[in-house]
Amino acid sequence: MPQPIKDFMKGLWKQNPALRLILGMCPTLAVTNMAVNGLAMGLATLFVLVASGIIISLVRNLIPSKVRIPCYIVVIASFVTVADYFLAAFFSDMHKVLGIYLPLVVVNCIILGRMEAFASKNPLLNSIADAFGMGIGFTWALVLLGSVREFFGFGTVFGLTLLGSWYPGMLVMKLPTGAFITLGLMIALMNIINERIKPSGAQ
Repeated sequence: MPQPIKDFMKGLWKQNPALRLILGMCPTLAVTNMAVNGLAMGLATLFVLVASGIIISLVRNLIPSKVRIPCYIVVIASFVTVADYFLAAFFSDMHKVLGIYLPLVVVNCIILGRMEAFASKNPLLNSIADAFGMGIGFTWALVLLGSVREFFGFGTVFGLTLLGSWYPGMLVMKLPTGAFITLGLMIALMNIINERIKPSGAQ
C-alpha cells in the first residue's frame, strides 16, 4: 500500500483523534449535542487541517526551528479566521452555535500536533493525506457522537424526527454529562473492536 494511503487511513481508525488519541476534547464535548453541530465543527477542523498542512509542508525548510510553533500558529489562525468569517457570512445560526469553540481551533491539539509531528517533517502529498485522514476521522467521530446524543436527547437525528412527539427526551444527553458518557462508551466499543480484530490482523 502506498505511503500516502497509509497516512490517510491511520487517522480514520487506528489513530482517530477523538477516539484513540483523545485530542480536541473541548469541541468534542461542547458542541455535539446535535449531529449537525458535530458535522460543522468537524468540517471546519478538516479545512484548517488540510490548508495549514499544505502551507507548512511547502515552507517547512524555510521556517527556523526556534520560531516554528509561532509560525504554525500564525498559519493556523489565518485559516481559522477564514472558516470563522465564512460561517458567519453564510451560516450565521451555526456560527452562533459553535461560538467560542470555532476560534479555539487555533490552539486545537489535533491541528497544532499534526503540524509539528507530521506536516513539518513530510512532503506535500503525505501531509495532505495525513490531514484529510485526521480531519475525516475527527469529523465522523463528532457526527456519531452528536447523532447518539441527539437521538436520545431529542428523538431526532440531523433534525429528522425518529421517535415522535411522545418521546420526552433524556435531559442528560443534552448536557455535557451526556457527552462524557457517550464518548466513554464509544471509546470502550472501539477498544473492544480493536481487540477482536487484532488476532486476524496479526496473522
